[in-house]
Amino acid sequence: MTYPFGAVVGMDDMRLALLLNAVSPAIGGVLVRGEKGTAKSTTVRALAAVLPPVAVVPGCRFACDPAAPDPACPDGPHEPAAPAQTRPARLVELPVGASEDRVVGSLDLERALTEGVKAFEPGLLAAAHRGVLYVDEVNLLHDHLVDLLLDAAALGTAYVEREGVSVRHAARFLLVGTMNPEEGELRPQLLDRFGLTVEVAAPRDPAVRAEVVRRRFAHDADPAGFGTAWAPEEASLAARIADARARLPRVVLSDDALRQVTAVCAAFDVDGLRADLVTARTAMAHAAWCGREEVTEDDVRVAARLALPHRRRRNPFDAPGLDDDTLDQALEDSRPEDGPDDDPAPPDGPGDGGAPPPPQGDDGGPGPGESRHRDDGSPDGGSPDGGEETAGAAAREKAAVAPSDPFRARRLEVPGIGTGVAGRRSKARAERGRVVGSVRPSGPVTRLHLVDTVLAAAPHQVARGRSGPGLRIAREDLRQATLEGREGNLVLFVVDASGSMGSRARMGAVKGAVLSLLLDAYQRRDKVGLVTFRGGDAALALPPTWSVEAAAARLRELPTGGRTPLAAGLHRAAETLRVERVRDPQRRPLLVVVTDGRATGARGSDALGAAHAAAQRLAAAGTAAVVVDCESGPVRLGLAGVLGTHLGAHTLRLEELAAESLAATVRSVREAA
Repeated sequence: MTYPFGAVVGMDDMRLALLLNAVSPAIGGVLVRGEKGTAKSTTVRALAAVLPPVAVVPGCRFACDPAAPDPACPDGPHEPAAPAQTRPARLVELPVGASEDRVVGSLDLERALTEGVKAFEPGLLAAAHRGVLYVDEVNLLHDHLVDLLLDAAALGTAYVEREGVSVRHAARFLLVGTMNPEEGELRPQLLDRFGLTVEVAAPRDPAVRAEVVRRRFAHDADPAGFGTAWAPEEASLAARIADARARLPRVVLSDDALRQVTAVCAAFDVDGLRADLVTARTAMAHAAWCGREEVTEDDVRVAARLALPHRRRRNPFDAPGLDDDTLDQALEDSRPEDGPDDDPAPPDGPGDGGAPPPPQGDDGGPGPGESRHRDDGSPDGGSPDGGEETAGAAAREKAAVAPSDPFRARRLEVPGIGTGVAGRRSKARAERGRVVGSVRPSGPVTRLHLVDTVLAAAPHQVARGRSGPGLRIAREDLRQATLEGREGNLVLFVVDASGSMGSRARMGAVKGAVLSLLLDAYQRRDKVGLVTFRGGDAALALPPTWSVEAAAARLRELPTGGRTPLAAGLHRAAETLRVERVRDPQRRPLLVVVTDGRATGARGSDALGAAHAAAQRLAAAGTAAVVVDCESGPVRLGLAGVLGTHLGAHTLRLEELAAESLAATVRSVREAA
């Protein structure tokens, strides 16, 4: 189901970002972030109805512009004066599970080798040329497809290379992606390729929500009539986009406006100059959209709000955002010196025009509406009953220990070779990687192993009547290359949060180590889960997810103390892995148990024996595991190593998780605990 573009309510920023890209495709697309059920996909699909139509060369599969046809078009060459055909702009959807050949197109290698014919079947990038390429759940896109998008977005050209046979074609498109941040973040390289980003959420106003439901019911009852009712507004919107496109070349970006753009980008400490270019283009598109031919400060403000939030991030666990006060200050500081003064000071007033001192109370303290704080950030004074609140805050702080600073972690791998989805952790048979052999193809050859193909054909040349320099190749000679790359895994953390973990400094170091492993999982495109055990039971604090941000948040809030039900933690981990094998059977798990190896239970029970038995059952199921030994101090019991033996796991001390250059730092943190 699609709504007319004008029928979407409560999503002003998203609507504006899409419209500005329709006015100026050079902006570079839109990334829409938001919770599920907020009509992200519906709004994007409705964009195609209001885009201006495009003129194409008749019969060209690559949507060449008759006014400037691509000289390297595979369907060309086209005559410059060839007749033109007008068709609506396309919105092409790229499925998350698409193959590489489906995205960039494919060459028929069998015909190329046996007949000398270069037969090319265009892919989705060719279909999206001069239109919109839409990726739903773009954060779940496989890395090898992300690389293809990065290349096409940067160059405006798609390349298909197969064993010396190559094809290139133009691929300039408006890239639009939608995602739910709870399922994981984007790679920084792809994130930066989106010109603009917006956050969407469901409206909280009951009247607005009722209107959305009302329109949905109206569409379901009469789709044709619903579209007809909104057709005039869509036509008006399409005409306004076309008018703004025509006005855009006349929009002037003055030196003062450009100075504001660069000042804002510098104030937010963005990387590189792409942010400046995108912000300037967006400001010009906004001016054209508003009917102006000169960029104003309001245009720069709107452009910065859309173009900078996703470019100022420094930590993968930080949500993107923009501070309005910093934006206002940057714009104010960059105004021309000879411009009007919005708030002139009295010429003969105190301080000779300087800023007045802040208001103060009768005792010289902060004035009304201002808070008073000690150096440590705690309130200085308050209501008579504030002591109980302070004590409660202190108790909560004691329960949830803050993690130490994360470090660069060593790579932990699942042994053997898997067949999971592309990632960066464990070895796997993959679509991309190094060539390790060849097999007879069961279908079309997509990655030819040329040497093995020639070796297979060589013994039959005399029988096939070869008399010249050419090589006679038959279908049975073709060999498909076998590649070895890396896969993403499910990294399930089982964290001991009991009182046996010792002091606050020690638990902080443990949390810092797990946080470092989470950061490593983010970079290697793993799914993550978190099981914790303390007190009398274990809990699945975070079911397996793509969102390492959610795992990091749960880890920071994790309280500590109580008994050590190690067996319960291992049982909960085994059940979690069992369920996940059914949901995602090709994704191999890696169990990371963070503990000192101690176990306590009810009086008279053999808690340690139960834990070792649970570990043996996990090992029998073939679960790859790593035990992180958190024991510290001069006297060591070595219980974590015993647990690792029962798990069939490699046991690492806490400081051994860090890369070599950071090991000394982690060791000092551990010794301080």
